[in-house]
Amino acid sequence: MVKLGGSLLASPALRDWLDVLAASAGAVVVVPGGGPFADAVRAAQAALAFDDGVAHRLALLAMEQYGLMLAGIEPALRPAASRRAIARLRAAGSVPVWMPTRMALGDPDIAESWDVTSDSLAAWLAGVLGAARLVLVKSAAPPPGRAAAADLVASGLVDAALPGFLARAGCPCWCIGPDGAAALAGALRDGAEAGTRIELDG
Repeated sequence: MVKLGGSLLASPALRDWLDVLAASAGAVVVVPGGGPFADAVRAAQAALAFDDGVAHRLALLAMEQYGLMLAGIEPALRPAASRRAIARLRAAGSVPVWMPTRMALGDPDIAESWDVTSDSLAAWLAGVLGAARLVLVKSAAPPPGRAAAADLVASGLVDAALPGFLARAGCPCWCIGPDGAAALAGALRDGAEAGTRIELDG
């Protein structure tokens, strides 16, 4: 499973990432970030003071907007809102792009808070689907090698709820920077590691 950060929208590397994901059709599920659409929700909440529950719903829709945009750019990517749709698209040789609202909204394990962003939602979905691994693609490069999840939270690279969601998901997780598309392509092909391994126990 690959979470593609929304801030990559402004990166010239976005096309490289989409090419890698398209070439891995049938083998990956994409979780979209929120990008500028989530930024708009944050700005609107700051200006209008609606509560975090409303912001959470809007942020899920922001992920869907970014996901729909990715699917519009790369035809191999197809929106999927349910486990059945994800499985069907993978079997058909497409790349499912998760539309989170239907599955995530109202789930008691998902707090309606900015502590839960697309990072944690990707880990949650990895647990639901029994994913073998999760890769978080970020617009900022993580430290090399291995990194404690708590340190990545403190640096702002991942959200505050991620360590708990990863612990429950039970799958290994890596974080990779914007220039790592070729490394991820090799990892998906060969089953190797790519990026920084996120450690839960520091």
